[in-house]
Amino acid sequence: MATSRDDFVIAIRSAFLKKGNQQRFSLIALIFFSIALIALSRFNFPAINYLKISLNEIIYRASFVVSIPEQQIQNASIALNKHFKLYKDLEITKKKIKQLEYEKYNSNYLTSENERLRKLIDEYIIQSDELVAKVLLDKNSPFLRSIIVNKGSKDGVKLGMAVLDDQYLIGKIVEVNYSTSRALLVSDLNSKIPISVEPGNLLSILSGTGKDFGKIQYTQQDFNFQESDIVYTSGSGGIFKSGIPIGKIKIDTNKNIKVKFFSNLSQITFVKLVSFEKGEIK
Repeated sequence: MATSRDDFVIAIRSAFLKKGNQQRFSLIALIFFSIALIALSRFNFPAINYLKISLNEIIYRASFVVSIPEQQIQNASIALNKHFKLYKDLEITKKKIKQLEYEKYNSNYLTSENERLRKLIDEYIIQSDELVAKVLLDKNSPFLRSIIVNKGSKDGVKLGMAVLDDQYLIGKIVEVNYSTSRALLVSDLNSKIPISVEPGNLLSILSGTGKDFGKIQYTQQDFNFQESDIVYTSGSGGIFKSGIPIGKIKIDTNKNIKVKFFSNLSQITFVKLVSFEKGEIK
């Protein structure tokens, strides 16, 4: 009888010691323990509360420790992605630098070639020192546009000097006094400037309209104007050097060709006065 009972106990113990049954038993025990803990927590026993606090601490600490490898992997992944992105940006930047270097060398070559050609045709222009002048008065009327600046003959201002807003042509000096001068703007009805429309090298005349745009006159050929075309001074007549930007072609809804000035002529505060004279290349 005792032998049979001992065999039964040994069988039960061996069953629970099996790996699969061990896990199942541990899970069942954990479930019962949790249910018992939840039930006892309703009675607000101090010992149960301390046990809950201790378990929470253990769980939170364990969660933190377990999450450390995951956080390290995520940080390493982010750092690796940043490295590859930085490397890609570096390669793009290198290509841009090479392109800029090529454009610089090409520009220097074109500048040198342009000077040689001008020397051959005896049309080399020397630019005078720039005079910075402040606009004292804007003489605005429905059709006539001019400005008064605070530089005159005592400062070296001469008739015909170009008036620039930054690098853009906005007019020319038409009257010089001792300490002031008057400049006729490109928008004035009396303004007539020889121009070249690029690309295409269309030579024409830009006339003012009294508004914030000009119009092209006296074209001697049919020209397919595009809104990306740029209007420059042509240098004809010897008033201005060639290549000073003035504005851009605009085509309205009625297919009228206009020249939108680069500068806002109603917001001019300071201007540059420059003269261009024919000279020799040293």
